[in-house]
Amino acid sequence: MNLTERFIMNFYQSISISCSSELSIMNIAEKLDLEVHFWNFGSAIAERKGIYKIFINNNLNARQQWQEFGHEMSHYFFDQQDKKLMFSSFIDYRETKADYFAYHFCVPTFMLYNLKGVDVYDVMELFNVEFDFALKRLEIYRNKVLGRNMSYARTYS
Repeated sequence: MNLTERFIMNFYQSISISCSSELSIMNIAEKLDLEVHFWNFGSAIAERKGIYKIFINNNLNARQQWQEFGHEMSHYFFDQQDKKLMFSSFIDYRETKADYFAYHFCVPTFMLYNLKGVDVYDVMELFNVEFDFALKRLEIYRNKVLGRNMSYARTYS
């Protein structure tokens, strides 16, 4: 398990979430005492005096909102610097990291480990994500499993 996967597993365990049916914006926000607002603009996170608010675009469908929430949660956990002081390439890097985090936040590896023979449609339904998101997440997961199996095979060949 990499650091992102371990962090997410520990986080979900710390708030007593252990299955996909417990993954929802409002459930997680309630456990963190985090305000979530739905509005007509792009999704974002704001902090003032230690109080965080996440804004989710209400024009998105529920799956897209969940994915956006996962992205914003990366910023909640890890990004607390003022963007005005950063180079645009570093901002792009942070956004890419937040996208990667969202794949793991919305479809946690430790929950995937417990599922056998799932396909993209199963992931869509179980974790309430869109087709492209589920496909990319399964690709990340399968590459990890294949990489681990290849490493194991090299050790014993």
